[in-house]
Amino acid sequence: MCGIAGLLALDGSVPASRDVVQAMCDVIVHRGPDDQGFHVDGPLAMGMRRLSIIDLSGGHQPISNEDGSITVVLNGEIYNYRELRSELEARGHRFSTHSDTEVIVHLYEEHGLACASRLRGMFAFALWDARTRRLAVVRDRLGIKPLHYAVVGGRLLFASELKSLLAAGLDTAIDPQALHDYLSLTYVPAPATIFRDARKLMPGTMLVAEGGRVRFERWWQLAYAPDPSIRSEDEAVEIVRDLVDDAVRSHLVADVPLGVFLSGGVDSAAIVASMRRFHTGRLETFSIGFEEKTFSELDGARAVAKHFGTDHHELVVTPDAAGLVPELVDSFDEPYADSSAIPVLCVSRLARSRVKVALSGEGGDEVFAGYKTYTATRLSGLYRKLVPRPVRDLVPRIVSLLPVSHGRVSFDYMAKRFAAGASSPPLDAHFSWKAIFDEDRKRWLYRDAPTEILPTVRLYGEAAAGIPENDLLARLLAVDTHLGLEGDMLVKADRMTMATSLEGRVPLLDHPLVERVASIPSRFKMRGLTTKVLLRRAVADRLPQQTAGGPKKGFNVPIPSWLVGPLRERLHDTLSPSRVAATGVFRPEAVSELIRAHEARERDCSRDLWTLLMFQTWHDRLSARSAGRGSGPRAG
Repeated sequence: MCGIAGLLALDGSVPASRDVVQAMCDVIVHRGPDDQGFHVDGPLAMGMRRLSIIDLSGGHQPISNEDGSITVVLNGEIYNYRELRSELEARGHRFSTHSDTEVIVHLYEEHGLACASRLRGMFAFALWDARTRRLAVVRDRLGIKPLHYAVVGGRLLFASELKSLLAAGLDTAIDPQALHDYLSLTYVPAPATIFRDARKLMPGTMLVAEGGRVRFERWWQLAYAPDPSIRSEDEAVEIVRDLVDDAVRSHLVADVPLGVFLSGGVDSAAIVASMRRFHTGRLETFSIGFEEKTFSELDGARAVAKHFGTDHHELVVTPDAAGLVPELVDSFDEPYADSSAIPVLCVSRLARSRVKVALSGEGGDEVFAGYKTYTATRLSGLYRKLVPRPVRDLVPRIVSLLPVSHGRVSFDYMAKRFAAGASSPPLDAHFSWKAIFDEDRKRWLYRDAPTEILPTVRLYGEAAAGIPENDLLARLLAVDTHLGLEGDMLVKADRMTMATSLEGRVPLLDHPLVERVASIPSRFKMRGLTTKVLLRRAVADRLPQQTAGGPKKGFNVPIPSWLVGPLRERLHDTLSPSRVAATGVFRPEAVSELIRAHEARERDCSRDLWTLLMFQTWHDRLSARSAGRGSGPRAG
């Protein structure tokens, strides 16, 4: 696990600067505190920071082939590297280390750019072919590992984190479309970044630079094509059980101790259950709770830990954790407002004090259909059929009278959200249940509404393109996989674990598992209003009864009450009329109205306010850092 960075003068005429790449790597030392390395060849310079997990003494990067003509830097882990190494050795390749990175070098010699399709793992790597003067930058299938790039001033810049591009002089002009989408989604969706001149490399895609040009090749695409040979739910359950076991077993490759993030839900519990089948050593689990009981999941996590006899560790997150806001902002480099990043950072710190690698259950909801919005979609279909339109028109006004609760995903919040979107077409409804600010409220919020801006809901249609409209669940799964998983869940997991120099692994996103489950007909993935049927049944006989049949769990945060308690002073200071006006993006009176309504309990505006708080904090901190360079973020 590492952070990588580099630059290439596209016309080949300007020697690359090692000092610039050194600066790019210095700002991501948290991703790899154990080692660093650089490779410079004419117009190309690339470097890395290493967190040593495999071949601790011999896996120094960059790694080259025997004659030094092909060189690689890797961020991630290749779980099938031993099998690939044996195959390559049989074909005459000679290895100088026992690391997984070296496999990529020799695999490229055999298969060229098609080498990526042979890899099982999470990865973002850069490969320099000195013979052809070709640079290939490759990102894994689902976007588990990040990769950002920019083509500016005749140079290609690339790095694991945006802060490295900033260290290389990236312009900080804001992309107004990216900001517009952030306000609805709480993250900036790929391929955009908050900066006009920078982009995220899409999952399953490679960037190839040669001959002075940059091109992109999509080397993997998830297909939701039902396999007609799977004819029963029982058959599907057996397939899932074997896939989960195989995925977890593959993810145990390491030369350092392993642990598990345990939330008390079925996803993380299933991982522990499989680990107990293949991991004979000591097993450490880590959980987070809150003083606010409705948000705490510690009892469920304890039950799983006791059932499997793990060495269990807990941490209760107190409101003092609100002070982590600046650190969160600095870790993400762009506006990001999923508040569960706070407990993920805290559990990562807890785990890092004991282990160097932690497995977690990210992806379980997107792969196995676990979100409550899937239930809402089915309910909305009945709602539209059974409830006359005049009555449906009244329902939003009726539920608006429900008293506001600051509890975890409270009934009043869910009822108001459901009523607002239930009469819309399925993808529009799915968007409305997840979106923080809709298009009307964004226009109300802006000081000057940006021109030529596209509605954010367009991204849902793009993500579901090509999937038949009669397979609605598959369309929703595609949306949540291609948007929310890559842009939110995996970004959170990567930045928070790497902030503590902890490697996070996500076995439920093992690509053979993801591909095969996507081929299981949708009718087996939900039963009535019950979500995640296949995974629940696959592990039911291994888990405590209350875990296998329990509701979706997660590291949820009591932000509604924190904003009127320990975060109130920070909220009023950061979103004060003067600071909002100075930024020049939002109307101060609109922001103040949201604060007033939340504190008066007229509406739960916590998600709105957290989204604005994180943007304003990001903007202020970037402005302060840019001031020394004589520039700051500005509208694009």
